[in-house]
Amino acid sequence: MIKKSILFMLFFSSSIGFTQTASPDSLRNGIHFIETKVFSKEENEKLLALFAKLRVADVSDGMDMVGLPNTGLVDASILPLWIDTDSMKHVIRGIALTVRYVPTQRSDRPAPDTNFQQWEGQFYSDYSSEPFTQIIEPGHVIVIDDVEEKDIGSIGSNNILSWYRNGAVGVITDASSRDTDEIVKEGVPLYLRKKGRGIRPGRNELECINCPVSFGGVLICPGDVIVADGDGVIAVPRKVAAQVAKFAQEILKKDKAGRKRLYQEIGLPLDQTVQ
Repeated sequence: MIKKSILFMLFFSSSIGFTQTASPDSLRNGIHFIETKVFSKEENEKLLALFAKLRVADVSDGMDMVGLPNTGLVDASILPLWIDTDSMKHVIRGIALTVRYVPTQRSDRPAPDTNFQQWEGQFYSDYSSEPFTQIIEPGHVIVIDDVEEKDIGSIGSNNILSWYRNGAVGVITDASSRDTDEIVKEGVPLYLRKKGRGIRPGRNELECINCPVSFGGVLICPGDVIVADGDGVIAVPRKVAAQVAKFAQEILKKDKAGRKRLYQEIGLPLDQTVQ
């Protein structure tokens, strides 16, 4: 109990005594009060190694043990597009690279004398682009906070495959994706709230990259650890991630040992979930 209390105090110590004040000019110009931290590839790899083979359930229990029950549990309506329990390729364990798209206030259609393809291309390049592709590193999870109220297919079979090629281990969105049949065929892990159809031009525009986002009812910051499987998605704050992983690994070890005995008693062939 003492260990948990100490960890809880450490987690919140950085905010104690901090006052969210700024000059009027800074406030008028816009200001972010949650700092975006940058972590090296080596730091991310070292942290992700601690989460090897962990399930959402293990991580959730680990969060309880560090004094953060219900923190990071993303809305249960955000689920995997596809599941393969033989390969477990749908499971995501990665580092959050966050992106936020917001509803646009711009015209939702080209002027009468404007070529549609020209207008569409310009909207993509000027307002609803994907510059985050330049900073994707192996192990990243693309976290897309999008406009769930609209029918927008911000993610499709083409761009998600390019993100995957660049090193992303998967994508999670609190809104929608289109081309879902092809994404299943491609085998790119995708977690979403619903299926969409419309394109981005005239519907949304890019607001920020690597900023804190409100995602499925939880705060996700760049660099947080994301774990996703058939149970859903959980986001682990970076400050407690190593300790959460330690507790979660102990939980998983006991669970696997218990289930392995049951497998043997029943005569089930051992699979990767108990080995």
